[in-house]
Amino acid sequence: MQIRNTASSYGLVAIAIHWLVALAIFGLFGLGYWMVDLSYYHEWYKRAPDIHRSVGILLLAVMVFRIIWKVLSVSPVSPPGHKSWEIRSAHLLHALVYVLILVAMASGYLISTADGSSISVFGWFEVPSVTGQIKGMEDVAGTVHYWTTWTIVGLALVHAAGALKHHLIDRDNTLLRMLGK
Repeated sequence: MQIRNTASSYGLVAIAIHWLVALAIFGLFGLGYWMVDLSYYHEWYKRAPDIHRSVGILLLAVMVFRIIWKVLSVSPVSPPGHKSWEIRSAHLLHALVYVLILVAMASGYLISTADGSSISVFGWFEVPSVTGQIKGMEDVAGTVHYWTTWTIVGLALVHAAGALKHHLIDRDNTLLRMLGK
């Protein structure tokens, strides 16, 4: 398998980033959903948010790389038989998901730094607050984060349903291309 995309297939980098981001998004969503109900005395009360924030910051770096890679790479053409509305819908969904992921990460950052504190990424480095203390920012950012992440997961499920439709009903190679086949 080639590293870079070609006009007919995705390369190893695009495939790896796609699945890494998918895993991170669903992992962060599950962790976030679980951790909001932890009691103060739960052993994961502090550890779960620290992991959530650290993975979120690393995901931001992956997304920046992904966007740069996408801009600099050839995009494979759609398989024959795809209708124009399917192609336009897929492009719109991808763009919307990229924007929403960036909004979710920005709002998560604002929640975590609203009190002026920095975010420690697994103890490796610190990401400082750029806003300082802004009263009530964590509430607004929290609402944005909540609804954005639910929307991302919903759109990811629509994306997966589309891939399965192409694989099981249309019997084309849309899904197989993202599996490296």
